[in-house]
Amino acid sequence: MPKWVYVKDIAAAVGQQVTLKGWLYDHTDKGKLQFLLVRDGTGVIQCVASQKDLSPEAFAAAQAAAQESSLIVTGTVRADSRAPGGFELSLSNVEIVQLAKDYPITPKDHGIEFLMQHRHLWIRSARQNAILRIRAEIIKAARDWLDSNGFVNIDTPILTPSSCEDTTTLFETTYFDDKAYLAQSGQLYNEATIGSFGKVYCFGPTFRAEKSKTRRHLTEFWMVEPEMAYIDLDGCMEVEEQFVSYIVQTVLKNRVAELRTLERDVSRLDRVIAPFPRITYDDAVDLLNQKGLPFKWGDDFGAPHETVIGESFDRPVFVHHYPSAFKAFYMEETPGRPETCLSVDLLASEGYGEIIGGGQRTASLELLEKRIQQHKLPRSDYEWYLDLRRYGSVPHSGFGLGIERTVAWICGISHIRETIAFPRMLEKIYP
Repeated sequence: MPKWVYVKDIAAAVGQQVTLKGWLYDHTDKGKLQFLLVRDGTGVIQCVASQKDLSPEAFAAAQAAAQESSLIVTGTVRADSRAPGGFELSLSNVEIVQLAKDYPITPKDHGIEFLMQHRHLWIRSARQNAILRIRAEIIKAARDWLDSNGFVNIDTPILTPSSCEDTTTLFETTYFDDKAYLAQSGQLYNEATIGSFGKVYCFGPTFRAEKSKTRRHLTEFWMVEPEMAYIDLDGCMEVEEQFVSYIVQTVLKNRVAELRTLERDVSRLDRVIAPFPRITYDDAVDLLNQKGLPFKWGDDFGAPHETVIGESFDRPVFVHHYPSAFKAFYMEETPGRPETCLSVDLLASEGYGEIIGGGQRTASLELLEKRIQQHKLPRSDYEWYLDLRRYGSVPHSGFGLGIERTVAWICGISHIRETIAFPRMLEKIYP
């Protein structure tokens, strides 16, 4: 019985008879010759079915196979520079597992609404496969760097009793006889765990009920969030640039084929090596006005502003010391300038905007109590968080990297909806 192999391992089987199990990607009918492009999740290979080499039943199966039919093929592997991937399978048998009829996504152009409605099928395409493989590589690289640099992975709750960010973007749910919310971030909980481990991170889905239809927003997205004791704002930026540099360079090393499929110009990614440029919020305001985009100090950046700032540099750029008014309640004040805080965003190059938000958290019990009151948050929900400032408080910092925005930037794609298998947006929850 021929051994079952995957397309990715086909080079080691030249001259051998093997079996592949997969789906029909494309089919060219040349009469007595049938050319079947078969994919199995690891790659695509051209399979040649010749009428003289197959039984009548097997050749009839090769003729009948339609796009996305599942099938098992057996044949001899041979090298062929003209074939996709440089190898070809000369078939001796074709077995259809399930004959697909009228597959809805044909080689013709389809509108984005149609493709999103058929997202469960669209992810089979070469482009979507490449994006999702790069996503997996980004996640693996992020974990590898953190695990290799002394961070401990701590899982934080999805159901929470209070907010971490803006209280107007909470998804509320019933929790028995009480209310609960889907987590906006695991940060507050990992500010607790640094007291036990020093350096930690969490990784998981986060939820924001933002009524936004921009190309950069999802209502459910994934974040990796490191938190570090005894690290100030400068130290936080150093970690961020090393972390992001490692992720990008790992993708460039391991996902060349996928980047090629996406026709990604990698020349800009080649430059993503620490250190990154750093500018203050004040500098960024001046830059926007110089570029002809009027902007008033004290306002928050929108997508057009982040785009202009990011396009002004050849690699990601840090913008730090934002006004306290529009940053989270837990941010540390700038010494001698309390209207600003020790916050930092990392804006990706090429106009992709913010991929990381973070900064130094306040270590002061008095300031945190004051901030909770200013933000009109229910103090009782944060007594445990205040305890962290009562018992062994230390300077500490952290950040959150949004996986989907990072995927969009590295892949060079224009909309965040393609960066996760099943995106959740303002008007999309199907499939």
